[in-house]
Amino acid sequence: MRILNVILHKIYIPHRSSNRSEKEIYDMSVPQLAGTPVIVLKEGSSRSRGRDALHANIMAAQIVAETVRSSLGPKGMDKMLVDSVGDLTITSDGRTILDEMDIQHPAAKIMVEVAKAQDDMVGDGTTTAVVIAGELLRKAENLLDQSVHPTTVIKGYRQAAETVLKVLDDIAIPIERSNEELMKTVARTSLYSKIVSGERELFAKIAVQAIKQIAEEKDGKVNVDIDHVQIQKKEGESLGETSLLNGLIIGKEAASSGTCPTCVGNVCEIGSTSKSVKDAKIALINSALEIKKTEFDAKIRISDPTKMKLFMDKEHNMLKDMVQKILDAGANVVFCQKGIDDLAQHFLDNHGVYTVRNMKEEDMEKLSRATGAKIVTRIHDIEPADLGYAGTVEERDVGDEKMTFVEGCKNPKSVCIFIRGGGEHFIDEAERALHDALCVVRNVIQDSRVVAGGGAPEVELARRLRKYADGVGGKEQLAIKSFAEALERIPITLAENAGLKPIDVIVALRKNHDEGRLWSGVNIASKKLSDMEEAQVYEPLKVVRQAIMSATEAATMILRIDDVIASSNSSMNVPPGASTGVPGTNPYM
Repeated sequence: MRILNVILHKIYIPHRSSNRSEKEIYDMSVPQLAGTPVIVLKEGSSRSRGRDALHANIMAAQIVAETVRSSLGPKGMDKMLVDSVGDLTITSDGRTILDEMDIQHPAAKIMVEVAKAQDDMVGDGTTTAVVIAGELLRKAENLLDQSVHPTTVIKGYRQAAETVLKVLDDIAIPIERSNEELMKTVARTSLYSKIVSGERELFAKIAVQAIKQIAEEKDGKVNVDIDHVQIQKKEGESLGETSLLNGLIIGKEAASSGTCPTCVGNVCEIGSTSKSVKDAKIALINSALEIKKTEFDAKIRISDPTKMKLFMDKEHNMLKDMVQKILDAGANVVFCQKGIDDLAQHFLDNHGVYTVRNMKEEDMEKLSRATGAKIVTRIHDIEPADLGYAGTVEERDVGDEKMTFVEGCKNPKSVCIFIRGGGEHFIDEAERALHDALCVVRNVIQDSRVVAGGGAPEVELARRLRKYADGVGGKEQLAIKSFAEALERIPITLAENAGLKPIDVIVALRKNHDEGRLWSGVNIASKKLSDMEEAQVYEPLKVVRQAIMSATEAATMILRIDDVIASSNSSMNVPPGASTGVPGTNPYM
């Protein structure tokens, strides 16, 4: 009973209304047992609570948004990113910028996740999503300073997002999947802001052809897997030499010697032939063309020299049987996922079979889709029906590297885009641009709806949100109007990056939309306001929808955080003013 009395006297919570000094309040707020403080967190841990934590998180997210904002749009600038070992990346792609920045702050990492989600889902619009999220948080901070509770802001933002998505469905422009020219227009819009904009016509054409080739319709739905488009790149020549192959490029040279099939033994009578096969009958084998080792260690003792010869002849015949099975099936090209014995390779060479060994599993799967060949696991089970076809299989010198080109496939469901360019950094950025173009074409084929670009949909959505907010009671309408203003950050940023006056642009856009000009937007090419539908500037509806959804989710997640507890091993920076509630300390996330 005495111990209980001590505990009751020592542990109590002070009232905020008491007129005590900060130290007195601290002394009363730290639980103590018989004069000894009760330690809950590990030594060195830090904690930030309430508005301090919320404002610090918002600040970190805004910094990330401001970093990528200048790269938005056709006139956006590139970022040069140098990692810890000196490797250089030059890009305007939002996700790549954030990935290379090596961000540590947890709230800032949420913004990185926004870009990743946007890129994984639709492949484009990463910068747009991050900019909108940052602006939503900036507007929310203003409301918090006006004593609007975070849950009220969150509720208003969610109402606004639901309304926006409905409006987007209403104003979307339906298109036909067979309209190849419109798909090229969508791809050109995506490429206009990239480093490859000078060759956007070529890249747009390649992107549309590649996606249409690999698209598969099942149960009324179109399935498109971007992974079935192989992208190979090599320095040299110009960007205009980039091409689409109805087949694949394997980054390996032929294992065969290239000798002609009439050679006797190891001596070629008429000289070596080029490593090229026309009308290729292709076998894909994922087992080794070798004598398998026993599962356990074993020794063979041979005392008679004649038995030694019989043993070697047996191995010789086993390998010869494997090769004969391949030849009987009619194959003249073999891609083997594993190794090929030198003796088996010799037999294949003698019959003019083009071989490539140690293939990657993903390349084998792509070859199967491109050529129609089945991947064979047991050589003795191979049949003529298992073989695929290609017009040509040939080894070529590309720069200082030898590569195998598989071309002329019949209706391939996996194709290859071969990117050429003047330098490594240039073609890396070209690859990222092409990936975005492929994704937007895929989105159009799958959804068959687009909206005009140039900030036109965002201004229209903001206009309708303001009208909707007037009918909403309570402080939620303040959050909805703030959401509308956040959407207008996109046309404002486009104008800023193009060297236009953002205030004049947004005022003129609001006026045009109030007058019923639905697709009035910022035409970067003419530096004027134009009807973006007439200007043939389109973007997939899925990209805009996903950007708004991702940005809203990120903003509401950050706004719900009012307590940040970091372990002693945390590497997060300490902003001024952060407090753990312990005098003399100032650590923070």
